Amino acid sequence: MTEKIGHSTLWTFAITSVALIMVTLDNLVVTTALPVIRRDLDASLQGLEWTVNAYTLTFAVLLLTGAALGDRFGRRRLFVLGLAIFTASSAFAALAPSIEALNLARALQGVGGAIVTPLTLTLLSAAVPAERRGLALGAWGGIGGLAVALGPLVGGAIVQGISWQWIFWINVPIGLVLAPIAWRRLEESRGPNPTLDLRGLGLASVGLLGIVWGLVRGNSVGWGSAEIVGSLAAGATFLALFVLWELRARAPMLPMRFFRNRAFTQANVASLFMFFGMFGSIFLLAQFFQTVQGYSPLSAGLRILPWTAMPIFIAPIAGALSDRIPGPRIMGVGLALQAAGLGWIATVTSPDVPYSSLVAPFILSGMGMALFFAPVANVVLSTVRPREEGQASGANNAIRELGGVFGVAVLASIFATYGGYETGTTFVSGLQPAVAVGASIVGLGAVAAITIPWRSRTAVVEELEPVLEEAA
Repeated sequence: MTEKIGHSTLWTFAITSVALIMVTLDNLVVTTALPVIRRDLDASLQGLEWTVNAYTLTFAVLLLTGAALGDRFGRRRLFVLGLAIFTASSAFAALAPSIEALNLARALQGVGGAIVTPLTLTLLSAAVPAERRGLALGAWGGIGGLAVALGPLVGGAIVQGISWQWIFWINVPIGLVLAPIAWRRLEESRGPNPTLDLRGLGLASVGLLGIVWGLVRGNSVGWGSAEIVGSLAAGATFLALFVLWELRARAPMLPMRFFRNRAFTQANVASLFMFFGMFGSIFLLAQFFQTVQGYSPLSAGLRILPWTAMPIFIAPIAGALSDRIPGPRIMGVGLALQAAGLGWIATVTSPDVPYSSLVAPFILSGMGMALFFAPVANVVLSTVRPREEGQASGANNAIRELGGVFGVAVLASIFATYGGYETGTTFVSGLQPAVAVGASIVGLGAVAAITIPWRSRTAVVEELEPVLEEAA
């Protein structure tokens, strides 16, 4: 029996890890291909912005929807459907004859990714024995963080070695092989709610759409414009209505009582701030090496490798430690290291800064990133009942993605205010305050993480048991 459980767990870990890498890479893999895409498809600057934003927009908006649909119709079934959508839209992107077609394909990729990502976590959590849960979820977090960070490197290598279309073609054979294996090897499971909260889904989707639309369009349209103010106001209104509805719904998509738990709330705040600083800073630093110092896309990605490679070495260790040391403490130390590294980078960066001056802060930031990603999933899921992990995972992933969108938008706005692309000096004039703000936000995330009140899952379940018996 033990061997059977171990075999099933290994299959689940392998399948969900490959899917997570494939989907998460597409957050940033396209950034190093933008100059070539602009030339090949005769794209405008506005069109190129949406090549990045179309994916992030649908991905962030539909994460809660993907998790809820998996709970209702079956997680394995929706996981395979998400893989199929992602694979088909990747082929569509590779064949796109125009920037408009490419951006539509990117939006569809986001739909598939929003279904797959939260389900990788819930499927893995259900398959892992309790004593190995911290290690497995730590590895899951490290893999997700590594995939995000390696996006620019992988994109640069493929664009320079083959063509930009292959950053999308590479997903197709992986998806075609992975989907039938997932259908055969994964066990089906469902969430606690037998009915689908359609009103909640609609309010959450429209609200997140309004917020994300405003964030990704703010730099190009103007933060004070009627479109952006109206979009953000409408998004906030619909999200407020979503909260009010979830408080009274009999089968809520996202139980608001989750947020009465300080550990759940603070872990999600820490995730929001981590992605804010990480996404925004990597977005600017990848451009710094190409725009200011003249490196190729691949060379730029390689120079960030001391940062991005750290999860390979640190995340498994941190995941194992999270079964012995409270996860929030590991998260807090990781965020503090990330903030220190970003602050160091902002201080020493200049147009002609030698690469040797950046290696140490890159390593420090990478260690911090790995220490955060390893335990965060375990911390979030340990605050809810096992049957509610799909809902908690969807919420955490949506909040993380919104942090990334917000980070890129805000740090890019700071960059544009104080600098620009005219010369290396003007670029650095914008980069330094932007990365410094990113470091400050990550520092606040460290405070939120390290002050999380921590209790084991056993203690949480024992506390909830009387409530469950009364509800039954």
